[in-house]
Amino acid sequence: MHNTTQFEAVIGLEVHVRLGLQTKLFCPDENAYGREPNVLISEISLGYPGTMPVLNKEAITAAIKMGMACNSQLASEVVFDRKNYFYPDLPKGYQVTQDRKPICDGGFVDIISEAESFRVLLTKIHLEEDAGKSIHGEDGKSSIDYNRAGTALIEIVTDPVIQTADQAGSFVYEIRRLVRYLKIGNGNMEEGSLRCDANISIRPNGTQKLGNKVEIKNMNSISNVKKAIVHEIQRQTKRKLAGDTIVSETRSFDPATGATSSMREKETLTDYRYFPEPDLVPEILNDSWIQALRDHMPELGAEKERRFRDEFGLSEYEAELLTRENEIAIFFEQITSKCNPKSAANWMLGPVLSYLNENACSIDDYPLSTEQTMEIISLIETDAISFGYASKNIVPEWIHSPNKKIEEFLSDDSENLEDIIVEVLAECAEEVKLYKSGKKKLFGAIMGSLIRKSGRKADPKKMKDLLHKALDND
Repeated sequence: MHNTTQFEAVIGLEVHVRLGLQTKLFCPDENAYGREPNVLISEISLGYPGTMPVLNKEAITAAIKMGMACNSQLASEVVFDRKNYFYPDLPKGYQVTQDRKPICDGGFVDIISEAESFRVLLTKIHLEEDAGKSIHGEDGKSSIDYNRAGTALIEIVTDPVIQTADQAGSFVYEIRRLVRYLKIGNGNMEEGSLRCDANISIRPNGTQKLGNKVEIKNMNSISNVKKAIVHEIQRQTKRKLAGDTIVSETRSFDPATGATSSMREKETLTDYRYFPEPDLVPEILNDSWIQALRDHMPELGAEKERRFRDEFGLSEYEAELLTRENEIAIFFEQITSKCNPKSAANWMLGPVLSYLNENACSIDDYPLSTEQTMEIISLIETDAISFGYASKNIVPEWIHSPNKKIEEFLSDDSENLEDIIVEVLAECAEEVKLYKSGKKKLFGAIMGSLIRKSGRKADPKKMKDLLHKALDND
């Protein structure tokens, strides 16, 4: 293990968000994921000579919303530039992006938690088109899928102010939550809708001069972002301690090995030969339109999380889980209208989220409505049924028959249980005698016999109450 205390890391992130628009940034090609390769293309997205781009103005709206959420300064007009470089998945030989004047300048994102609170300063947020996707086969051959080429991205670029892998992970998580709350994209990293590049350097503690920067490309999960940064800091530290020079380069991260590997030397800005995009005129941003967007900004995840803690008395853990998805937060808040917030949170974090995780679905696909969920929680709160019985017996049946009434899953089996209890007390006569003489711990053994004899179909809480009544009032 190498001594890392004499060095500190300096990290800047570039987060690419694919916008959830119907069409691409400069042409009417459909924007969709998971389709057969090379079916969502046209002469424009492939850069055929003589074709002209037309700006999708919904992308401007999405970028402005993100800029507002990140406290950025908005530009008065939208202008684009060409970034020139050759890569097989870039069909035009250049990328239309923003260099001179990003749509959102500066800004910050506050990360607040019990563990650590910090502010991440932003350099800019800009619009650009995505490239295609290279697919490398096991036979050593490669192919290109251009379905993604030309889709609309926003890129959120931070200042080099992040210090640890955990901070980087928290920032990416918050960006993903903002994207989802603003409804400008789905933020699914596994399908490439949100990707992260990390620029990492180290320097001796207490110094200001930045070290040579290494970029780690295209990490597709928050855990991979953190693992890649940890590995790269350790790799650079090892080289520094050995007296080697850190080469400024682009590297990739392999989740299977947990290591980074060199891809190419780092390009400089002059390599890209930026110049103004000649085929797109500036788009003027109207003040009244900007104000209308500002007036209709939703309550965002961090604000909602804070409010849930203050208003409902939830823990940081509970509030964070319940606000990861806006739809889950809305569902939770609706059921608190008739249920105790703590009871509602316990139910949401238990059976509801378990169902969503097991079935890989969203709350919109949950078979039981907020009203049905409130009925279950109310019965638990009034001790009519137990939490465990409700989650293990009632809910699974109700999910398969959601049009039924809850009463159809509740049977008044008190009389039947009382008959079974009589039989159990007779069979456990010695334990009953000892229980009544003061050995109350034997209640568990008698209860176990009752559960087995009843076939485990009755609500344990009801069985427990009836057994206590039979033992203590006899």
